[in-house]
Amino acid sequence: MPTEKALILAGLFLLLAAAGWVIGRFGERDEEDAPPPLNIDYLKGLNFLLNEQTDQALEHFLRMVRVDARTIETHFALGSLFRRRGEVDRAIRIHQNIIARPDLASEQRDQALYSLAKDYLAAGLLDRAEKLFARLSQGSRYQVQAIEALCRIYEQERDWEKAIEAGKRLEVLGGRSLALQIAHYYCELAEAAAAAGDYASARQYVKNAQAGRPRTLRGALTRAHIARDTNDSKTALKLYHRIIDENTYLIAEALPEIVAIYTRENQVDELERALKSMLAKNPEMSSLVAYTAIVNDIGGIPVIDECVEQYMLNEPTLGEFVELQQLSDGKGEADSRFARVRGALSKLASATPRYQCQECGFSSQRLLWQCPSCRDWETQRPASRVQFDTVLQHSITK
Repeated sequence: MPTEKALILAGLFLLLAAAGWVIGRFGERDEEDAPPPLNIDYLKGLNFLLNEQTDQALEHFLRMVRVDARTIETHFALGSLFRRRGEVDRAIRIHQNIIARPDLASEQRDQALYSLAKDYLAAGLLDRAEKLFARLSQGSRYQVQAIEALCRIYEQERDWEKAIEAGKRLEVLGGRSLALQIAHYYCELAEAAAAAGDYASARQYVKNAQAGRPRTLRGALTRAHIARDTNDSKTALKLYHRIIDENTYLIAEALPEIVAIYTRENQVDELERALKSMLAKNPEMSSLVAYTAIVNDIGGIPVIDECVEQYMLNEPTLGEFVELQQLSDGKGEADSRFARVRGALSKLASATPRYQCQECGFSSQRLLWQCPSCRDWETQRPASRVQFDTVLQHSITK
């Protein structure tokens, strides 16, 4: 039985046959320029398709139909169809066949080069795609689209210097701001430099990320990490506290660092005072503190333990499994039982996604500044509660 692809291509062939018949019947043309009748040839091509002999059908089509002003759009349509269906090798052949014509108009050549570049990109041939997009970025009518594609290629190749250059060009030509995107490119360079121990370059990259641009959350966090790694605890704590004060959702990244620094400096009492002050100003952050503590297994700090206990008592879904109110009646044994429940929650939280993209819903265990699915920057947000869905489904099916 013919596949869906074969039927679609067959339909395309029949439309072309009809178009050829109309042109031949009603079009004004000289006899010398008239193409040969197409009906028999189309039926032959149709037979190839219905027998799922796609390669033979393609060869037949390329031989049969001349690339001229009347048929070139058909070739482009067929090439795009193959690319969308994942048959990139066939799309490449069609677009190369168009480009090979010596009498091709410059505008059509650019269209063919752009289509071929997209074919290469879809096939993962980034070097070939880059060369064609770079050519098209120099004054063609596809200039803006080509530079956008170059940005995506440089992101995949992690060539952040070229990505910055392309992004700045795109800002000028496209008339729109790419401040956040370019800032992240600089942050990528900063993190790579810090990982290599080049903290001077890392600081400069962060400075470039925020110079004349909106302050990015990642830039502030990267600065704090650099201060932490260079044993500048005072600056690191100042920055981590500022991050939490300005952007509460990053508490999932900043709080474990704050606890680690205070603990290392033997200043747990100072940590207590700082957290109590923060919670007094923003009581709604208690649940975020609790969730972060559960996920990162942070305990032994009274103010954090209190947040976790209140979180557990106020979590309605947890009541499906444990009578927590009864656990709070006896101090000694209750502490032990709370600890066991908390440990179970920590294991559950570590096995479920912690971050989710607000644009496309992609979930991950760690913070990803660029979503792998929709490719947008800084769209992930942490969960604020333990996900009990899997546990509930398991208990229902039992």
